[in-house]
Amino acid sequence: VQLAESGGGLVQAGGSLRLSCAASGLTFSDYAMAWFRQGSGKEREIVAAIGRTGGTYHADSVKGRFTISRDNAKNTVYLQMNSLKPEDTAVYYCAAVRTIAIASTLTSDRRYDYWGQGTQVTVSS
Repeated sequence: VQLAESGGGLVQAGGSLRLSCAASGLTFSDYAMAWFRQGSGKEREIVAAIGRTGGTYHADSVKGRFTISRDNAKNTVYLQMNSLKPEDTAVYYCAAVRTIAIASTLTSDRRYDYWGQGTQVTVSS
């Protein structure tokens, strides 16, 4: 299984980015997917998760600004990030787990079996 993130970069506060995570080596529709992030000196935290059937979970800190989605035909999960803030600066990781569990139960990084290499998002003030 391989997960490859893309779309990170430098953006001004208030701007937008869309992260993509292309998955290979798995039956994508059998997997729940998630985005986590880790800021400098901070623990890794859940950003958003999406279940096999499309149900979603978004952390309170990003609710209303970020949206997770998936395209099973393209084996890809996305994270649309709007109204970015400096505190969103972090390395963003894509994660996958083969499960029927709903997204709201998949908020711990210990639930996930596969991880991407991460993509840096930097938001300047």
